[in-house]
Amino acid sequence: MTNSPAQPLRIALDAMGGDYGPPETVAGAVAAVTEARGRVAVLLVGDPEAVQPELERQAGQGLPIKLIPSEGVILDSESPMQALRAKPKASALVGVGMVKEGIADAFVTMGSTGATMAASALLLGMMEGLERPALGGPIIGYAPNTVLMELGSSIDCRPSQLVDFAALGVAFSRTYLEVAEPRVGILSVGEEESKGNRQTREAFPLFQASGLNFVGNVEGHDLGAGKADVVVCDGFVGNILLKTIEGLGDGLSKYVTERLSGHVSGEDAAAIGRDLYDLLNRTEYNGGGPLFGIKGNVVVGHGRSSAAGIARAVSTAARLCDTGLIGKLEDELNALRARTAS
Repeated sequence: MTNSPAQPLRIALDAMGGDYGPPETVAGAVAAVTEARGRVAVLLVGDPEAVQPELERQAGQGLPIKLIPSEGVILDSESPMQALRAKPKASALVGVGMVKEGIADAFVTMGSTGATMAASALLLGMMEGLERPALGGPIIGYAPNTVLMELGSSIDCRPSQLVDFAALGVAFSRTYLEVAEPRVGILSVGEEESKGNRQTREAFPLFQASGLNFVGNVEGHDLGAGKADVVVCDGFVGNILLKTIEGLGDGLSKYVTERLSGHVSGEDAAAIGRDLYDLLNRTEYNGGGPLFGIKGNVVVGHGRSSAAGIARAVSTAARLCDTGLIGKLEDELNALRARTAS
């Protein structure tokens, strides 16, 4: 969908999603439209009884925020497909439906990843040749241009699916991160082609034949060293790695803050601790990342995101619209299919 420069981008935001619900999502919406200065309008999707009081309390007059009623919220503990059938007016379905109908340019949620993936695949459809959406993006703050694909949506993957993830990551790296020729690596336990499990060993020759800028296997310690711009693994490994890094960030932040106590001011110690936390909790800091492989702009955020993180997720969604990422992803996949078919 294309907007003229005079028209704000319409970002639907799941007001019911996240660990903190409407108080934080409404605050995030207010921050997002304030920072965007007329470039973004937020369509808050949620239960009017829960959202309207927060909107009246937090939003100033004239802000481009509109409440879109929904009924119910899908929890992480629920089966996504069963919940979609049982709750047809839930915020995730309403928000994704707005993108399908052209009412919104993008949808942002801090709610159930599974439900959002299912709703997006059902309503917006998958790009040709893909079986399900993928999650990915930068996960370490001191390596902001290193993209990890995949982060947990595809636990068991065939080697050919890893190549698809790489193509999606390359398009994101080029378009969103402005890396001219992204280098692609397979996350493994050694640099040699013979190292790794059956999946990574079988994937290696597929990557060699893919036409991607493949640099071989990379190890865990290479993620922050810039050896590859797009690092590929299955969702089982990626999710464990992501949560391990986040847990280290949480623990190290507390440890450093305590160790600095008495040596620097309490304010400085807390600031250093927060910086360390943000560096190793990049998905939370960034607010969210795109749902790859869907024919529409959908951003899935971290459940515990603060208002500032939610505002950044809305900003991410706006930039995805501006860069035309969906078309670039499809182009990269089509080019991959053409290279491997010849």
